[in-house]
Amino acid sequence: MNRGLNRFAIFVACATFFLIIAGALVTSNDAGLATPDWPLSNGQVFPKMVGNLFWEHGHRMVATTVGMLTIVLTIYIFLKEKRHWVQKLGVFALLAVIAQGLLGGLTVKLMLPLAVSSAHATLAQLFFCTTVSLAVFTSRSWIEAKPLIEEKGNLPLRYLCTGALVTIFLQLILGATLRHSATWDQRPPVELILAHIGGAVAVTLMLGAASLSVLRRHPESRFLTRPAIIALTLLVIQLTLGIAAYMTRLASPSDPQPLNPMIAITVAHVACGALVFVSTIVLTLRTYRVLPAAGDEATWAARPQEL
Repeated sequence: MNRGLNRFAIFVACATFFLIIAGALVTSNDAGLATPDWPLSNGQVFPKMVGNLFWEHGHRMVATTVGMLTIVLTIYIFLKEKRHWVQKLGVFALLAVIAQGLLGGLTVKLMLPLAVSSAHATLAQLFFCTTVSLAVFTSRSWIEAKPLIEEKGNLPLRYLCTGALVTIFLQLILGATLRHSATWDQRPPVELILAHIGGAVAVTLMLGAASLSVLRRHPESRFLTRPAIIALTLLVIQLTLGIAAYMTRLASPSDPQPLNPMIAITVAHVACGALVFVSTIVLTLRTYRVLPAAGDEATWAARPQEL
């Protein structure tokens, strides 16, 4: 394990989380077309950041910083990391951040089309997932984790957690589509609202089942119970923020401009959704790390821990 690499991976993951918040501020302030050009802003590298240009160009500056950090992280991984699959994941992170930047430019050039804007927001979550995964894979807790040979229960936890993870990702896509489907002065489509509410119910059931199963089956393993508890706690906060975001969004078409309560709650909802996603990612990865697949207990116990 290289402690410096792990700390830098954590730093990049935190910077990516800040980038997601910056992107949510652009959408909530309706600042996506504050400047009509890209990659420059009003023909300048450093324009006067006034009005909505503060949010839009500020988002671009944060994105550029994250891109540069990802380049450094990829080089750092190739210099210090011997596991080839971790190196490949570093390359994927680099390609993802490049694609994310191109999608961001495309949203401006094409005047914020719903499909491209939603893809841009979704890829941001996937990139965040990748940086967090790199932080997990380079951590001491991952490298030193010991396998739990006994898998209690009929349905393996790795399948429960994977199901919860996929459900959350689909919900994030729905949320991104809903956020970009209408500006603050328009009412969002009812069908998307209903789909998002249904997704929230599905996430609650899936993540609740996965986390509670972890707590019931392996209460002695902090390696598993800690992310399970964090995921459940964040889920409760996220559901509360979702209700609050819906209530403030309903009133926004009557407001003269996007008001601070709606902006703050919506951005918090986006940020918390990202945290629910990554905490579930950590939980899922850890179940794969220490728990065998069904019927593989013997080979799991005998194999070298190359992960």
